[in-house]
Amino acid sequence: MKPILKTITNKKLLFVIASLLLIFGLAEYMRYLIKDLPSIHTLEDYTPSLVTRLYDINGELITEFYIERRTLLPLKDIPVDLQNAVLAIEDDKFFEHWGISFRGIFRAALNNIRRRRVSQGGSTITQQLAKIIFLTPERTLTRKLKELLLTLQLEYYFTKAEILQLYLNQIYFGGGAYGVKAAAKTYFDKEVKDLNLAECALLAGLPRAPNYYSPFNNKRRAFMRRATVIKRMRELNFITDEEERQAHLHPLITERIPKPPPVAPYFAEYVRILLEQKYGSNMIYQGGLSVYTTLDIEMQKAAEETLDRYLTMFDEERPKHLLEDEEFERYEIEQSTPVKVQCGLIAMDPKSGEIRAMVGGRDFQESQFNRAYQARRQPGSVFKPFIYTTAIENGFTPATIINDSPLVYINDGIDWRLTSRTTYFIDTLPKEWVEDPMKVWVPANYKNKYNGEVTLRKALERSMNMCSIQILDQVRPNLVIKYAEKMGIESPLTNTLSLALGASDVTLMEITRAVGVIANSGIRVEPYAIIRIEDNKGRIIEENFPQEKEVLSPQTCYVMTNLLQGVVQHGTGQAAKWLRRPCAGKTGTTNDYTDAWFVGFTPQLITGVWVGYDDIAISLGEKMSGGRVAAPIWTDFMYKSLKDKPVLNFKPPEGIVFTLIDPKTGLLALSKTPGAYLEAFIKGTEPTEYYYQKKEFEEQSEYEKYLVNQEQNYDGGDEKIEVITLPPMTKDSIGGMKIAGEKPLIAPPTFYMVNESTASEKNRISIEFLEENEPQNGQGTGVRE
Repeated sequence: MKPILKTITNKKLLFVIASLLLIFGLAEYMRYLIKDLPSIHTLEDYTPSLVTRLYDINGELITEFYIERRTLLPLKDIPVDLQNAVLAIEDDKFFEHWGISFRGIFRAALNNIRRRRVSQGGSTITQQLAKIIFLTPERTLTRKLKELLLTLQLEYYFTKAEILQLYLNQIYFGGGAYGVKAAAKTYFDKEVKDLNLAECALLAGLPRAPNYYSPFNNKRRAFMRRATVIKRMRELNFITDEEERQAHLHPLITERIPKPPPVAPYFAEYVRILLEQKYGSNMIYQGGLSVYTTLDIEMQKAAEETLDRYLTMFDEERPKHLLEDEEFERYEIEQSTPVKVQCGLIAMDPKSGEIRAMVGGRDFQESQFNRAYQARRQPGSVFKPFIYTTAIENGFTPATIINDSPLVYINDGIDWRLTSRTTYFIDTLPKEWVEDPMKVWVPANYKNKYNGEVTLRKALERSMNMCSIQILDQVRPNLVIKYAEKMGIESPLTNTLSLALGASDVTLMEITRAVGVIANSGIRVEPYAIIRIEDNKGRIIEENFPQEKEVLSPQTCYVMTNLLQGVVQHGTGQAAKWLRRPCAGKTGTTNDYTDAWFVGFTPQLITGVWVGYDDIAISLGEKMSGGRVAAPIWTDFMYKSLKDKPVLNFKPPEGIVFTLIDPKTGLLALSKTPGAYLEAFIKGTEPTEYYYQKKEFEEQSEYEKYLVNQEQNYDGGDEKIEVITLPPMTKDSIGGMKIAGEKPLIAPPTFYMVNESTASEKNRISIEFLEENEPQNGQGTGVRE
């Protein structure tokens, strides 16, 4: 008997020990689980992955950056029908249980056993929230235990309303939409507050299996799922019989709402790169920032539409000789598709540096390379304003006479020296010298045409290469480089005379910024795209303002502005006359017509335009210069962008005087002198002699002496300068331009503001497309103007 009792006693002892070990083991395991759990208190400051939004200067949405497309909404802004629909189908006892529904777990277990697979879960809304925020979707016992522990903590530390709000903003609805706000926009293109009962029911049915129940993927399943939600809402008395009936009758959305084409993709990418460099990718894609930019969406749309129209037409009506070019045909065959001409456009406020529009190419999906600020190309004559600005600040005036004649330079081993003004001199040089481009340089005007003595004004207006080279030779390249750099050119510039022909590569943004100094009376401003950045709680974390630095005198800038206005009125940029408001600018064209430029400005806006092929070996076509290709695009864009803005003139600063000038000599002109015009000078630099005074006084006739005396004593009287006002645009105008035919201008020799049938000689503008000069060999090779 005793051995039996002893055996029973031993078994009890073993059971007790085993039980204690099991309890201890479970306790240790639970302690391990609890220790490994994330702190529930992180939810107090928890912010889910949020969308970063870019806005334009008027508060209009440009684009969004996100990994999960989500926007937080307070529970009070979410319709009660949507809240009830989610509760009805996901957790109808949400306000009764303490986070775990054993009835739901039991029901789900029976269904899974019956179907012999895990087809249904018994999780409450609180459990789902715990899993979404803190855990992975793996199906293991450890993960489920952690979920239960976290659920209990959520229920203890947060109210039911707070849990429901977090859930509705966190849950995935399919189609890239996280949270109810994004879901309403994705499926119905509505704000959440505008959803009706049927739409609320459809959204509530999606979280269980978003792709399976999506109306975009299967209309029948989506309809049945919506009906189930509506029926369940009626069973719970969330809605009436009539509301149920009306909800069932509501049509089901079955097609995706087409997304509008992206606006300003190159600008958005430019801003994204700036943000990523400073804040990192996580902050951009998950931080919910509000980025307020300088962009003007209306100007941006005008830029994109204008470029697309002009360049599409350019591609369709490519000059015939290009189609006959074997090299071009071979290139197209290698590319499999027709080669598209490319472009860049940037528009800025010259006073502040705020970027108003940016286009970096024809199609962002095809190429993300931003030609507005990344592409370095030869500028041709669009670089000449820096040479002339240097000249004006160093003894030259708009009336300075320059000899536009052939030039022969010889390198003496130290520098290039002007040796002759006639090409006949070349015949006297050794043959090996002539054949060495580093020994002899003979630049030439286009078609070897020369104008003799001309004023500095005319030299700039007609973009005469020989004049630019001589000016550069006198002021020296290193001084021009200093001026260009302080005006905003950052790219390295070659310290040679070929700088006069735009031989150094630059970007469109930097040359537009640098010319903007002239437009802004000598104040250089840095281009910027971001006004301020707010975090997801509306707190400002960055704010930017114009960065200004005075680099030129306002008097020099006004004289240059006046000269560049002449480029538009009488020179290579006459296409810009169609703007019908005061403007100034400069064209640029490179060798073989591979690049076409126009950079111009009004008092309110400065814009740079570049057109060309990415492959510099491909030409735009014979005579496709900056004045013919880029200037009309600039004009059309500026017309659309400024049409509602007041017409402003360039105001001369103190220290500017206007004098009547003889165009042939650059000296003072008599009022009856043919071609005499008013010229702007920095006070003290204006000429003091009349043309007739150049003769010996005794050789002048008494009548000539009389004229000179009368002119010197003339006080202006009551005469006024006649201003000819052009008639208003007709309804047939295309972006500010009307030509013979229906298509916008690329390069007609003459075009009109109004129909010829109604135009008189006085209100008609005839534009002569002046051919810009081209170097033939030596240092200028590769640069046309």
